[in-house]
Parts: sequence; C-alpha cells; structure tokens
Amino acid sequence: MSDNASPAVQGTDELLLSLCNSVTRVLNVATTCHIQYSGMVQRIKKTYLKPDIGCFVLFDGGFSGLVIINFSAASAMELYRSYLLNMGMSESDLASAHTADEVSNVMGELMNQVVGDFTGKVRRELQTHITQNQPKMLVLNKQVQLSVDANLDNPQARRVTFYTANNNIFYLELAVDSTEFIKLHDFDANEVIDPDAIIAAQTSSPTNNARQPAPACADTETEALLKSLGM
Repeated sequence: MSDNASPAVQGTDELLLSLCNSVTRVLNVATTCHIQYSGMVQRIKKTYLKPDIGCFVLFDGGFSGLVIINFSAASAMELYRSYLLNMGMSESDLASAHTADEVSNVMGELMNQVVGDFTGKVRRELQTHITQNQPKMLVLNKQVQLSVDANLDNPQARRVTFYTANNNIFYLELAVDSTEFIKLHDFDANEVIDPDAIIAAQTSSPTNNARQPAPACADTETEALLKSLGM
C-alpha cells in the first residue's frame, strides 16, 4: 500500500511497505526529525525484542500479526527529546536516561500513533478491519524471543532498518500470516486528513497570524501530553 495507485494484488511486502511509511510519516511529524528506512528488507525466521528498548503490539481482525520496534538507547532518547521539545517542554524537564519510565511512556505513545495510522490505511485501502492492543514497552539488557499470540497458518516475518536524523538506528520487525488481498473492482479510498496541511493552514490563517494563540495551543498540547504521562 502506498499513496500511489494500489496494485491489484497486495501481500506481505505491501503491508510492510505501508507500515514503514506509517513509521516515517508519524515520527517525522511528531518529532520534526528526518526518519528514513533502508531500501533493503530482511526475511527473518523469528521475531525478537532487543536492547535497549523493545516495543511490541499485536493486531487482529481481517488478518493477525505482530509489530516490534527495537530502539537503541541513542535512537530512543533522540526521538523522545525531539518529541517533547516539539511539544513545548523545556530541556530541564526531560529525562536524562533511556531507562526512565517517562521515556518508555513517550515511545509507547509514538508507537500507538504509528500502528493507528497503519490500521487506518488498512481499513481504507484494503477495505478490511484490524484492531490493535495497547503497545507494550520493555527496557531490556538482553534479547527476548517473541511469538505471535495468534493462530497463524503460514507466518512470515520481515525486518527493516530505520535511521534517525543523527544516524541512530532502530529496527522494525513484522510477523504476519501469509495472505493476499486481490482487488475485485475499483474503489476510492476515503480521503485522509494530512496533519501537515492542517498545521500549514492554521499557521497561514488570519486568526493565527497573531502571536497570542500559538502559546495557548502549545500549552494545551503540553498539558495533554503530561496528563497522558500521568504527570
């Protein structure tokens, strides 16, 4: 799946591409960092949670699967800091180590947004429905094998390497049942709201040209984030 015309038949690799695009789309907007992924994908036999922070989420419905993102300490801290600074928090309020609960909470929220973006595209472009559980974050010092808690007849697994703006690395792993979606007839996917376009429109509107509303918006977003973190 992609922003271009969808192919008539879509399988595991198209699902993976759509998921990778969701990762870059969400993280680029949320952290204002430039995130990119490798042009090569690995076929793997098993999925693992690995140090320093492992995050996983299960989904079920039209098809079942498992998504894992393994962050190094450096990549997690870069994304965590960029996200909160972009939300208006100050340097003094940020955690200094990747083992802090606040870092895990923020990374879990970002992954929740990533998978939510992906499930939305599945609903629009594949015209099926999948649900996700709450992402789980673990601070690890050794790798842990993780299997899909679902009945998969022919599971397939892939791993993709991602790079942050500072060239820190994290990995995405996808395990999903071998499946194909075949287009029976042409249809139009529902229109997607582009967050970048909304922000640009608000910035250029006359009511937002005044300097006063911007801090209020930032304060509201900061309060919502702090509330979600239990602070």
